[in-house]
Amino acid sequence: MASHIFFPLCLFTIFALADSGSIGVNYGRVANNLPSPTKVVNLLKSQGINRVKVYDTDPDVLKSLSGSGIKVTVDLPNELLRTAARKQSFATNWIERNVAAYYPHTEIEAIAVGNEVFVDPKNTTGFLVPAMKNIHQALVKFNLHSDIKISSPVALSALQNSYPSSAGSFRPELVESVFKPMFEFLRQTGSYLMVNAYPFFAYESNSDVISLDYALFRENPGVSDSGNGLRYFSLFDAQIDAVFAAMSTMKYDDIPVVVTETGWPSKGDDNEIGASVENAAAYNGNLVKRILTGAGTPLRPKAKLTVFLFALFNENNKDGPSSERNYGLFYPNEQKVYSVPFTMEDLKNYRDKQSPAVDGGDIGGGQVRVSNPVKGQGSGSGYGSGSWCVASDVGKDRLQMALDYACGEGGADCRQIQPGSTCYDPNTLEAHASFAFNSYYQKTGRRAGSCYFGGAAHTVTQPPKFGKCEFPTGY
Repeated sequence: MASHIFFPLCLFTIFALADSGSIGVNYGRVANNLPSPTKVVNLLKSQGINRVKVYDTDPDVLKSLSGSGIKVTVDLPNELLRTAARKQSFATNWIERNVAAYYPHTEIEAIAVGNEVFVDPKNTTGFLVPAMKNIHQALVKFNLHSDIKISSPVALSALQNSYPSSAGSFRPELVESVFKPMFEFLRQTGSYLMVNAYPFFAYESNSDVISLDYALFRENPGVSDSGNGLRYFSLFDAQIDAVFAAMSTMKYDDIPVVVTETGWPSKGDDNEIGASVENAAAYNGNLVKRILTGAGTPLRPKAKLTVFLFALFNENNKDGPSSERNYGLFYPNEQKVYSVPFTMEDLKNYRDKQSPAVDGGDIGGGQVRVSNPVKGQGSGSGYGSGSWCVASDVGKDRLQMALDYACGEGGADCRQIQPGSTCYDPNTLEAHASFAFNSYYQKTGRRAGSCYFGGAAHTVTQPPKFGKCEFPTGY
C-alpha cells in the first residue's frame, strides 16, 4: 500500500478528530422521573459526550457540570425576552447570576437567547435582537464576550422556501426586521446561527413522496437539485443547505451554522408515520457517523458541523403527540433506548444492521435497500456505464480518511496503488484516492450513491487521467 494511505491508530484518531464535526445532546427535563443532575453528568462522561445544551440555567444542573470538561449551552427562555430587551440592568443581572457565577468552572460556551421565537404564540419576535444585544453587552461588562457566543435557535419554519435547497429563502416579513440585524450581530460578535432541523417532520407529512431511506441517510439514488447542480442523498443535507442558500442570498455566507436540535422519535401515535426504535437508531446513528467523519453538506463540503441530538431522555411530561415524549437516547433509568456512537472509538466498533450510507455505500454490514427519492426527482438506478468516481477537493485530512475507509472496510481493490505497482505513480493523495473510490464504485456496478464517501468523491463522464494508470469501467 502507498506509504501515505495508512496511519498508526493514534495518528488516525488525531486527524479524524481535527477534521470532524462535533456531537452534543439536548438535556431536556420536562419529566418527573429523571436521574439527578449529578448522575446525568456521570452518564454524559461515561458516553464520551462533551457538549450539552440545556433549556434554562438551573443551578443544580450548572453546579453538577462544574469541572466536568463538558461544554454547555444555556438558554434565556422566551418569556424573559421582553424584559431583557427593554432593560439592560435585567440582562446584566441575569448574566451575573446565571453565567458569571458559574464560569469558567462550568464551561458555558454559548447562550441561546430564546428558542424558536418566530413560532412562539406570544409573539416575542420584535424583542429578539434587542435582547441578544443587551445580553452581549452584559457579557462585555464581565469580560466574557470573547469566550461565550450568543445566538438564537431558528426552526425551519422561518424559511419561506426550502425546496429545492438552492431556492432556500427566509420569510419576507422576517428578513429586514429580524434576520438582517441578527446576522449583522452574529458577524460582528463572531458567532453562528443556531438551527433546529427535523427531517422526521418532513417525512411524516410527506411519506408518500419522500423516501424513508432518503430521510435516514441510507442507500438511495439521491435527489438532483437543478438550481445548483448538486445531488442530495439525505433530507438533512437538503434542509441545512436550504438554510445556507437563504443566508447566501442575503450575503451572509461567512456565518457558520450549528444544528442545535435534531432527532427522530422511537415511538409515536398510529398516525405518526416512521416513528420507531429502528428508524430512530438509523437516523441518529447515521447522522453521528457523518459528523464524526467530517462530512459537510453538498453545498458546504468543508463545513465542520456541530450537531446537538434531541434528546438525552424520554420526557414523560411533554405535551403533544406520543412522539414528543419519545425522542430520548436514554430511558430515565439511564438504559439506552438504542445504541448510537458518540465518539470515534464508538464509531469504529459501531455497525448498523440497517445498512446506512455515510459514504454512499454499504458500511453497515447489512443488506442495501435502494429506494426512490422524492418522486419525480433524481435518477433511477446509478449514473450509467460511462462514468467514473474520482476524489473531490475536500482537504487532505477528509480525503485521507475516505481513502483509508475505501481500502479497508470499503473493500476497494487497492493493490495497484501499492509501491511499485501499476498505479502507484503519480504518488499523490488525489490520484490514489480516485483510484480507490473508482474501484469501489465499479465493483458495486456504479450503484447510485456509491460514489459519495461523505462528500469526498464525485462522478465524471470522462476517464480520469493520472499518469499511465488506466481506470477500469467495471469488474
